[in-house]
Amino acid sequence: MNDIHPTAVIESGAQLGENVSIGAFCSIGPNVTLGDGCRLLSHSVVAGNTSVGANTHIYPFASIGHPPQDMKYQGEPSTLEIGANNIIREHVTMNPGTEGGGMVTTVGNNCLFMVGSHVAHDGIVGNHVIFANNATIAGHVVIEDYAVLGGLCAVHQFVRIGCHAMIGGMSGVEQDVIPYGSVLGNRARLAGLNIVGIRRRGFSRGEIADLRKAYRLLFAEEGSMAERLIDVSEMYKENQAVMDIVDFIRGDSSRAICQPRSEHGS
Repeated sequence: MNDIHPTAVIESGAQLGENVSIGAFCSIGPNVTLGDGCRLLSHSVVAGNTSVGANTHIYPFASIGHPPQDMKYQGEPSTLEIGANNIIREHVTMNPGTEGGGMVTTVGNNCLFMVGSHVAHDGIVGNHVIFANNATIAGHVVIEDYAVLGGLCAVHQFVRIGCHAMIGGMSGVEQDVIPYGSVLGNRARLAGLNIVGIRRRGFSRGEIADLRKAYRLLFAEEGSMAERLIDVSEMYKENQAVMDIVDFIRGDSSRAICQPRSEHGS
């Protein structure tokens, strides 16, 4: 049985699952789908062609599904797809896609979006991702599983953030961040591996040791990146985490790979 406050506005056409809770002064658009067990606290808005997966909680003053902040957007019927078991806190904004980016913005499952965080048009956010307070991503950004974005960080359009990566608070990220990497600074530079996050997710000592060795080899001064990728992929072809990094660097991207800061600060 759904629990809907009498002051909530639910437009004709909206589809609600079972055991949905909608608080005071919420607004639900006509093309919105809410999965079973969704909970909207007071004053939250879900608009546009938006689907929200089961058991996702949306907190007051969140603005979900309104038109993208893109001057090229001409009202095309793009979509926003949000998975299950997400927590979307106060003042979070998420926008649908555009014609120039595939017409869809997607958010996976089991993510936490803290106060004021932003997912722009055509973004792809994986599972178990955390956006800390006021973390923002521009259009066409890809955030892979288990990545963590620190408070007040900003990610440039078309950048890729690899799985299990950590973006330090207040960092400006203009280049792709390797899986398991940790970046910090304005503009962000690679500061090593996200060891704390890797340990929390149960990686073995041997896996972490191999990651450390592979990291040092990949970003050594000797040889070219292409040569180092060949060496690392041959040495650690049985280690999936290392190969995640290799495949990520070899992947198609319009951005360079974020590099460690040199000893001279360049």
